Amino acid sequence: MKRLGLIAGLVFALLGVAAIYAASQLGSATIREETSFIIPAGSSLGQVADKLEAEGLISSAQGFRLRARLLGSSAPIQAGEFLLTPGMSQGEILAAFQSGDVIRRFVTIPEGMPSILVWERLMAEEMLTGEIPVPPEGSILPDTYDFERGQSRAKLVERMQAAMDRALAEEWAKRKPGIAVDTMRDALILASIVEKETGKSEERRMVAGLYSNRVKKGMLLQADPTIIYPITQGKPLGRRIRQSEIAAVNGYNTYTRVGLPVGPITNPGRASIAAVLNPEATSALYMVADGTGGHWFAETLEEHNANVAKWYAIRRERGEM
Repeated sequence: MKRLGLIAGLVFALLGVAAIYAASQLGSATIREETSFIIPAGSSLGQVADKLEAEGLISSAQGFRLRARLLGSSAPIQAGEFLLTPGMSQGEILAAFQSGDVIRRFVTIPEGMPSILVWERLMAEEMLTGEIPVPPEGSILPDTYDFERGQSRAKLVERMQAAMDRALAEEWAKRKPGIAVDTMRDALILASIVEKETGKSEERRMVAGLYSNRVKKGMLLQADPTIIYPITQGKPLGRRIRQSEIAAVNGYNTYTRVGLPVGPITNPGRASIAAVLNPEATSALYMVADGTGGHWFAETLEEHNANVAKWYAIRRERGEM
């Protein structure tokens, strides 16, 4: 009886070895160049194997299925887009599908990109799906975001908005006492002005300090980007601002409206939010471009007028006036 058991065990072992050998001989991967392979949600092992064979990436769907059952792990195959490379074996292909190591794609929202341009960028991304409205201004945190092929635009916008909510709350918790804004909403609005007013990172806190001083004194902010926003929704104006636009009365124009605009004029980055919540300690109330992308700052109107004269001289040298 014991002898029969040993014989039976040996037979089963030999059968197992034979099956494994057969699986190793049945079919192979035939990937000749980097290839994107998409597994739709809900796909079975058999469907994936058939798709691999149909796309010329393996020689035998049957061999792939048999190998997977005998040699693969029990982990399920994940849906998504996978990168298959030359030299990958069938076992490596299966392992990639089971790991869920999908291709990640990226979209970058630069600091100060208004929501209309965010919307255009997302709608132009062919790998995303679904329609979306233009997000509320100031609700998107500028950053680089990853996504998978087929992901919905709405879900990606939700992540961008959640990132802004977190960033704003984190910076608000670190705010300096005595700042010019009382709410996170007002901080966001003022940060959007700072974002549009300077392209130099080292100036952000100084610009924030200047506008904070004006808010506290009840002065007109006189920020040119707030004139442009109702006209273009944040897109470049492409021309000089007209006198009639400077004099326009609306919820955004800080040349005719005391205090902050009714809402953000762009999507500010974290650095501009932080600058508003910890502004430079300064007495400056005025600024004008210095010709290098930065600004000259002044505490008095007399100093400011002198800086304006210097700026006009630079413009005349450039043939702009």
